[in-house]
Amino acid sequence: MQPDDRDEIRDLLKRVAVALKQGDVPFALCGGYAAYVRGAPEPDHDADFLVPAAEAERAAEVLAEAGLQVLDPPEDWLTKVVQGASFIDVLWRTCGVPVESDLIDRAEELPVLSVHMPVLQATDIVVTKLMALDEHYCDYARVLPVARALREQVDWARVRDAVAGNDFAAVFLVLLDRLGIVPAPVSAG
Repeated sequence: MQPDDRDEIRDLLKRVAVALKQGDVPFALCGGYAAYVRGAPEPDHDADFLVPAAEAERAAEVLAEAGLQVLDPPEDWLTKVVQGASFIDVLWRTCGVPVESDLIDRAEELPVLSVHMPVLQATDIVVTKLMALDEHYCDYARVLPVARALREQVDWARVRDAVAGNDFAAVFLVLLDRLGIVPAPVSAG
């Protein structure tokens, strides 16, 4: 991503957050930019927000009313907000599961590029990133810097329990143990 591209995605991220706040839509920053706010490297692609599944349609309406370009992609679990070459994903399902209000409620209000907004807890960031791992997408190199940067903010026992049914995530926890990235062993075996 070029510097101008970063400026564009940062601007769009702020505009989406402000629109959702002003529209009283519950939301939280998630993904790479949520991790960035908590100390991980800045992502080199899009930004992501979560909204409860029950609020998905209203979120799209609020964003459109704010003058943002809202696209309805073929995927039935997100809306895209586009500005130039940049886009924001507004997700109401993550890892095949509808986003529930409790995930949004656990988010913490933090300053993000000068705008205060709800940001997923570090534990929830790691869980959602690990649960996305599967046979089609298993890029540990993208998840490792996030886990390393957030390691002291994460409840690793909760992560282990949450990802126990995903073998790709469970193996990643073994990697964290073997590399000494986590303070105490978190893998089950």
